[in-house]
Amino acid sequence: MPTEGRIHAINLSDGGVPKTPVAEAEVTPTGLIGDRQEDTEHHGGPERAVCIYSLEVIRRLQAEGHPIAPGTAGENLTLEGLDWPAVDVGCRFVFAGGVELEVASFCPPCKTIRASFIEERFGRILQKKHPGESRVYARVLRPGRLGAGESVRLVEPA
Repeated sequence: MPTEGRIHAINLSDGGVPKTPVAEAEVTPTGLIGDRQEDTEHHGGPERAVCIYSLEVIRRLQAEGHPIAPGTAGENLTLEGLDWPAVDVGCRFVFAGGVELEVASFCPPCKTIRASFIEERFGRILQKKHPGESRVYARVLRPGRLGAGESVRLVEPA
């Protein structure tokens, strides 16, 4: 199981999608500085501070014909090189610069990301229907600065 990867993209937005790439960002206990959610009832806060997704899953979805790209599904971090189906609640992402995030939940897809899918079928990445292809929400265990290209290690729960 690949447990070493890297940050392909850091994505921010002033609300809504797509989120656009930046070279680096500061991670706080409630999310990335410069990123804002329009719907704070369902997004953001300490248990949904950072949304994370897999570049490999995005590429598989593109191969199916979906117009998805990094940031269009609303993720803050697009990671590559990890065994995404192994990512589960309680797993931690430990970044080379010291930031540490813990998976708090799978992200239920919502209509705001429908443009990333053929016929707006955003349920294509629902964890219950397509295990191992969902985005995840993470809580911040150790805040700090992240940079695109930075290495990350996936640590399974004890």
